[in-house]
Amino acid sequence: MEAISRAQKKALPKKEWSGRDNTPVIILVRPQLAENIGMAARAMANFGFSRMRLVAPRDGWPQKAGLKNGAHQAAAGAASIVEEAELFSSLESACADLTYVFATTARERGQAKPVFAPDAGMREIIEKGHNPQSVGILFGPERTGLDNDDISLADAVLTFPINPTFASLNLAQAVLLVSYEWHRATQGVAAPFELAHRTGPAKRETLFSFFSFVEQELDRVRFLFPTHRRAVMIRNFRNILHRMSLTEQDVRTMRGALDRLVSGPRPDRAKAKDPPLHISDRTDGTG
Repeated sequence: MEAISRAQKKALPKKEWSGRDNTPVIILVRPQLAENIGMAARAMANFGFSRMRLVAPRDGWPQKAGLKNGAHQAAAGAASIVEEAELFSSLESACADLTYVFATTARERGQAKPVFAPDAGMREIIEKGHNPQSVGILFGPERTGLDNDDISLADAVLTFPINPTFASLNLAQAVLLVSYEWHRATQGVAAPFELAHRTGPAKRETLFSFFSFVEQELDRVRFLFPTHRRAVMIRNFRNILHRMSLTEQDVRTMRGALDRLVSGPRPDRAKAKDPPLHISDRTDGTG
């Protein structure tokens, strides 16, 4: 391989992302901007990827300090992926140790290859029993994408079901979409966290008491009027609250808020205190 030697790599004070993973290799072919390399690294890290290969970057690699710093800054917490990226002079050498390669493109190229959307492509890797570490995914230059010769080296095409009148994707966006679909296929789609409920569903006793309180106040302000419509209006109001699936805490909070609206503002404790005694207010005869 023509990978960068360790001597060429500048160690970061602290590695934000390190180690190998069981994910496909992301291969950026002739990338043009250091910032896009950094943003692609950030997209990879979002979904557990860490292996990046660079094929003939336009401005060379490692780059001048200023350009490489741009890649680091764009990578945010994934700058170590940029540091550990492997450099190749040709796409053939970048793919030499791989057993299956996808080429990403937004348009039909007239090549007799299987074509997959990203989700189906990730399932293909899993269902066919490919070793993910031996799978590569090619992404072309920002301005033109992969050329036909690049695509001819791939086993299959990955394409994105996007607006055909504006099919241009930013390089990092394309990497993000594919990385997400891999994570989705291997880790599932469950949300990473749930809303914590402090209390369970409201007890009927609490809810009925709330009904009584609100209906009494609505009667007081003659909202439930005319009289012959009162029963229907009450039922409608109760059904609105039932559809909200209120918790015990929800009902208590709503009741407290409405009670304050009915009773008016609390007295300002600071203003309620006795004002400081001035000389002219004294009653002990010393004024």
